[in-house]
Amino acid sequence: MNIRPLYDRIVVKRLENDVDMVNGLYIPDSAKEKPQEGEVVAVGKGKRLEDGKVIALDVKPGDRILFGKYSGSDIKLNSNEYLIMREDEVLGILEK
Repeated sequence: MNIRPLYDRIVVKRLENDVDMVNGLYIPDSAKEKPQEGEVVAVGKGKRLEDGKVIALDVKPGDRILFGKYSGSDIKLNSNEYLIMREDEVLGILEK
């Protein structure tokens, strides 16, 4: 990937659910909710404090995370869709 997020931002790839049918009914893409689970692809250097110090982030590339429904900004790079958000918007890290 050719993107490095700044400061406390992270790049996330949404993990899609493979369920196309619910109770025998086909759900079109336009009616599906966007998944709130993703994999961290890239992270920034850390959060900069007022005194200039940088605090490292808790998430790292490869982590599976949960985030809010309206978190981040959608971007498209090389025909792949990603989400850029601040680490503060991450609700939790899923353990393996």
